[in-house]
Amino acid sequence: MNATGTLFTVSAPSGAGKTSLVKALVERCRNLRVSVSHTTRAIRPGEQDGVNYHFVTERVFLSMLERAEFLEHARVFGNLYGTSGVWVEHQLRQGCDIILEIDWQGVQQVKRLLPNTRSIFILPPSRSALLQRLKLRGQDDPGTIESRMNAAVEEMSHYVESDYLVVNKDFDQALCEMQSIVDSQRLLTSRQQEVLGDMLEDLLN
Repeated sequence: MNATGTLFTVSAPSGAGKTSLVKALVERCRNLRVSVSHTTRAIRPGEQDGVNYHFVTERVFLSMLERAEFLEHARVFGNLYGTSGVWVEHQLRQGCDIILEIDWQGVQQVKRLLPNTRSIFILPPSRSALLQRLKLRGQDDPGTIESRMNAAVEEMSHYVESDYLVVNKDFDQALCEMQSIVDSQRLLTSRQQEVLGDMLEDLLN
């Protein structure tokens, strides 16, 4: 029997390693999927439409917003981002665990609609480490990096709203901690009752 899946949100300032950690986590954990968000930002080198994001125009995005198709949405650094509510709810009903990579604003929206969502916040070990990672990505010009660093303090202050806090000082350690979070949710008695219904009935009757 399939249990209802768990929705996880993962938030972090740009450069904290969120995307790399989520990618590795999905490869490690069975039946765990990442929701592919819609965005109006330009596609970056190496990205694929429908894999990294659904890249759409602002006109298309706003039309979807008017039709209430998004579970959450936000404007970040001038670009719009949104999560398809229909897709997420369908996957959860099928028993899949879903991860959303979204900012703190999106997490607040999701938790209002789906209170059982588990939120994870990833922090860098220091500001200097964050700056170095942003530079090493090679994706942004100096002005954009400065903007991201200025926004990082405000973003990181919202860690207190999360259910779990992970510091990405050592990648492998941070990955293990995130896997522990997923595993702990799967072992909750309420979820195990759904998965192990027949076995429990046989044990007790």
